[in-house]
Amino acid sequence: MNDPHPAAKTDVLVVGGGPAGATTAALLAREGFAVTLLEKARFPRYHIGESLLPSLLPLLDLLGARQAVEAHGFVRKRGAYYDWGGQQWALHFDHLGPEAPYSFQVVRADFDHALLDHARHQGVRVHEQTAVGAVAFHDGRPRSATWTAPDGHQGSTAFTHLVDASGRAGLLTARHLRLRRFHDAFRNVATWAYWQGVAPVPGAPEGAICLYSLPDHGWFWAIPLHDGTLSVGLVTDKRSFAQARTELGSAQALYTHHLARTPALADLLADARQATGVRVESDYSYVCDRFCGPGWYAAGDAACFLDPLLSTGVHLAMHSGLLAAASIAATLRHDTTASRAAAFYQAAYRHAYERLLVLVGAFYDIHQGRDAHFRRAQQLSHRDQKPLRLHESFLHIVTGVEDLHDTQDHAVPRLFAALRDPLPGHSPVGLGGHGASRMTPWPTTPDHAVAGLRLVLRPHLTLRSAEG
Repeated sequence: MNDPHPAAKTDVLVVGGGPAGATTAALLAREGFAVTLLEKARFPRYHIGESLLPSLLPLLDLLGARQAVEAHGFVRKRGAYYDWGGQQWALHFDHLGPEAPYSFQVVRADFDHALLDHARHQGVRVHEQTAVGAVAFHDGRPRSATWTAPDGHQGSTAFTHLVDASGRAGLLTARHLRLRRFHDAFRNVATWAYWQGVAPVPGAPEGAICLYSLPDHGWFWAIPLHDGTLSVGLVTDKRSFAQARTELGSAQALYTHHLARTPALADLLADARQATGVRVESDYSYVCDRFCGPGWYAAGDAACFLDPLLSTGVHLAMHSGLLAAASIAATLRHDTTASRAAAFYQAAYRHAYERLLVLVGAFYDIHQGRDAHFRRAQQLSHRDQKPLRLHESFLHIVTGVEDLHDTQDHAVPRLFAALRDPLPGHSPVGLGGHGASRMTPWPTTPDHAVAGLRLVLRPHLTLRSAEG
């Protein structure tokens, strides 16, 4: 029988059992390292962020968790449908290539629980309902963390590496090191509920997420789930949300009001029933100044959070989990130095995040039809732009468009202008005709090496010199 309390010492301590933490922990345990994961909640637990990207499939295969996820019967998401800025179009994932022709629409409580259980089966020592308190540093790096078990017992666990996968709580990044910086853009609020009795959207790919822009002040998502419900959410900027809720009297009244102003979605829900009350959550976007440091890595929402428009949350969480696991494994095996592994992680994760950040900003910018305030509220300010590698982000987002040779100050508007124009032979909608983000390539080849290192998946997960 497992000890009900965390061990006094472990190779890697992971704080947080969501997709980022479960992915990191499972991959490291599969490599033979001692991994302890502490999660303050008891799974399954509710979480928003239900629409996943096709990039999930190769990660699930690498984890060995594909079968467990498929067995849940989640809705297969074969594309996306947009009713945006007065235009309608569909994106079919099978056009992206045969490797990932679909993804999933998931009930996050079930999906996250499946990943955490899989981590257990890989040998991770998982302790739920265990809250982490203080993190003790020595010689500039974290060495141990205190915790409180469900029975009230308190203790401490020493470790070689700490992974902060504690989500928005940001145990290390927000609480201890105060590295978090909020973007001026995407200071939005989400309001959502679940509906029953909704028919599929005509013309949409099977299991598609549907996105509807409002004439002003935001947009709606509609996500079909395997329990027979449709998740329908409104995203609007914080000023408009506060003003409308005051004028209309409640978040429910605001939600109903905006539904009525979205004809295609209102028609879809005409014969349906709202099965739950509304939930409200701020989805302010932020990024930490550093994603790692001596002895620690921040993964998923603990490092950065992005506007939900392109459904990138779980993608970034699991992608960062893979990068963190490889960096830690390479360090523990002495395949590279700790400083080089950290440089790889910082650059690789930051590149993935920044590409998507610029893409979301471009998506908001290229489609007109919203009032000036909402569009301004979603634009990257000079402060947001300053740390971005916009030239590199542009090259990774869109192919077939000439290189940019602009100064930093003018890169964002030039990028948006280029993305408005369709590529030859493409429909004049979406981003440069693509309509969705390109999946982030894993840096496994010399051409995709980061900070002089490349990711090696077999026979062991590690990092090697770009040419080695």
